[in-house]
Amino acid sequence: MTHIFADSFFFFAIINPRDPAPAKAIDFSQQNRSPLVTTAWVLTELADGLASTPRRQTFLQILRDIEANPADLIVPANTETFENGVELYHGRPDKQWSLTDCVSFVVMTEEGITEALTGDHHFEQAGFITLLK
Repeated sequence: MTHIFADSFFFFAIINPRDPAPAKAIDFSQQNRSPLVTTAWVLTELADGLASTPRRQTFLQILRDIEANPADLIVPANTETFENGVELYHGRPDKQWSLTDCVSFVVMTEEGITEALTGDHHFEQAGFITLLK
């Protein structure tokens, strides 16, 4: 089964009704049966965005949901992936890609993933298909 990469854009969209992309994200989450891949870096970004006390539980629930699905994959933080992300980040000064995005691009390439649950145009710049535009 083909995996789909889940960016923080997707997680923020499904939990924030004021987000401009919630309908597509919620629709996808209700109908999708493809396993998701995300990274510890993306989840850190999500947790940082939900750091206020009342919202921390939302992060923990999302994390538990991902961990509960044996088909989903959280790529752990590791030195090699980080260094490859830094190399891409450094090698593309013409782009305003975040380091988290660069690590995501490295993981997607390594895993053979072409589609991402995001509306972030940086993924398109890197050659991936964004599913939430």
